[in-house]
Amino acid sequence: MNLPLVIPLVLGIVLSWGLWLILMPAPSEEGRKLTRRVLAQMRASDATVRHAEQLRARRDRGALGIAGHLIAPLTGAWERWSSGDSLRQLRGKLEREGAQRTVSDYRAEQVLAVLAGTVLGLVWGVAAVLRFGAPIAAVAVVAAGGAFAGAWWRGWWLNQRIASREARMLAEFPAVAEILALSVGAGESTLGALERVGRVADGVLAEQFRAVLVRTKSGVPLVQALQEFSDRVGVSHVSRFVDGIVVALERGTPLAEVLRAQAQDVRDEDKRDLMEIAGRKEIAMMVPLVFLVLPLSVLFAVFPGIAVLRLEL
Repeated sequence: MNLPLVIPLVLGIVLSWGLWLILMPAPSEEGRKLTRRVLAQMRASDATVRHAEQLRARRDRGALGIAGHLIAPLTGAWERWSSGDSLRQLRGKLEREGAQRTVSDYRAEQVLAVLAGTVLGLVWGVAAVLRFGAPIAAVAVVAAGGAFAGAWWRGWWLNQRIASREARMLAEFPAVAEILALSVGAGESTLGALERVGRVADGVLAEQFRAVLVRTKSGVPLVQALQEFSDRVGVSHVSRFVDGIVVALERGTPLAEVLRAQAQDVRDEDKRDLMEIAGRKEIAMMVPLVFLVLPLSVLFAVFPGIAVLRLEL
């Protein structure tokens, strides 16, 4: 083998091995904490705990977790500068997103988005200067715009994920309410009905009820766990549904009929929404018909007569 070819090959292998060692996390030498020992016992019996552990492990293994550790000083300073109200609102949004992110994780992603937008802005600014002869100040303006766009995009994506999750929760609500109503009507207790939903149902709302069951198994009263769930959820129908369960538990009122009535209300509202969407789509379908198909039809009908008149002249 030619010696000049061996040297770049060896250097490439060494560089690849070094990058691999950088991206792979180092093993931790600290002992297992009490929470991890308890979660290890709960992992086999609770799907919510297993899902949270998988998300945490994936976040710690990935390149995003490494980048978050690298820019931890920036995120820490950002949190110190933020006000208490903004932090509470952000924590509420992250809970509604349901992705098991902390404020530090979100700030790290936001900083990375700002850095990515700044780099793209610098590339576009330099290209504009070299290609179109723009002034040098345009590089700074475009880079600042890219940074602002990166920060805005991360907040917009968080709101989109929240809206998508709440839409799925609202779509799952009637079926879950019917299962609860049937279970309570068959003689089961409220806690037993929630456990049945956690066993047989799947989805965002069922996962939230499993989290409520985890709270009750840890010693929190059922009413308090349901009130916490009602406070953090962003769907009004689900909040009223949970509040109805809490009122029925506190006052001993019949629960099955209340659950069925609320499920029927949600179905009726879904029908009204579908009718409104159908009406908007019908109007949207009229636009190409009026502005494209009808003018072409008139043109095809009139053009032969105009051609005949020209021939006669």
